Amino acid sequence: MLAARMYDRHDIRLEQIDRPSIGENELLVQVKCVGICGTDLRMIRNGAPGISESTPRILGHEFSGVIAEVGARVKHYRKGMRVGIAPNMGCGVCRFCIAGDQHLCKNYRAIGIHMDGAMAEYVVIPERAVTSGNVMVLPDHVTFEEAAINEPLSCVYNGLTRCPVKPGDNVLIIGAGPIGMMQALFARLAGAAKIMIANRSPARLELCKKIDGSLIPIESANLREEVRRLTGGAGADVCIVANSSPEAQSAALELTAVNGRVNFFGGLPEHLADVSLNSNLIHYKQLLVTGTTKANNRHFAETLRFISEGLLDPKPLVSARFSIREVREAIAYAMAGSGLKTVITFEDA
Repeated sequence: MLAARMYDRHDIRLEQIDRPSIGENELLVQVKCVGICGTDLRMIRNGAPGISESTPRILGHEFSGVIAEVGARVKHYRKGMRVGIAPNMGCGVCRFCIAGDQHLCKNYRAIGIHMDGAMAEYVVIPERAVTSGNVMVLPDHVTFEEAAINEPLSCVYNGLTRCPVKPGDNVLIIGAGPIGMMQALFARLAGAAKIMIANRSPARLELCKKIDGSLIPIESANLREEVRRLTGGAGADVCIVANSSPEAQSAALELTAVNGRVNFFGGLPEHLADVSLNSNLIHYKQLLVTGTTKANNRHFAETLRFISEGLLDPKPLVSARFSIREVREAIAYAMAGSGLKTVITFEDA
């Protein structure tokens, strides 16, 4: 099969390798669509534990496909089923896994991050994912592309459950990448009055405006003045930091209204993780400050239902589609921040 394997920083090689075999409790999925995530790009830029010249890894954790083989002891699933896969797995027995939050498990593992993923024609779905409900059968009208994009949507939804948007709220989203635009879709669904989206790049803001003409774009250089003007000096009821910026995290406390809510969605590189925050703003403005990461299987199932029932339409988020043979071009496009969501398809592999 064709597979894109990472050997080191900025070293992705498209290769013909053996199609993997599966155990009696596993599934083999023929990949139909895989999204390129910010996590993939960080791994490619910075390297990742366990990935080396002698131990390459196939990336890709936002994906969907068709079941090609079913292990002898697997129940419920059949060859030919169209499926989306929640990639995060826990140990199954810790307090987080018992609560359904396997993504917070100390021993959490993810397809495409800790083991081979879906930037290949076939991917093995391990026993833990098969038995824990990670593999979800798609309604006939949900496309493979929508199912792949559902993974980051589920992460955004996790943030919404911890830092809710209420009808009539004024919402500020700092970061106009694919995650920021997904945050805007959910804020609109939740009934926000004004949705302000800030970014350094006017081109990115224009892309978001094309998807939702009601968004209020703000260039980062004018952020404080514009938020004050648009909210009558009060600040945003909800501020979501959807990028990896220490400065944005610090500014969020200033830009949020009294009794407001803040979500740090974007993680920071380790060397930038110590951020100076004015805790008096949290104290005197009674701010609720939250952080969220990844998603659990319930989040994935719920956002898949939102797509199925027409509450969310992720298709406009896709700016570019590449074949697996064009994987290096796809990664370069995503690295450049040229569009929003970049996906790789396998129809012509």
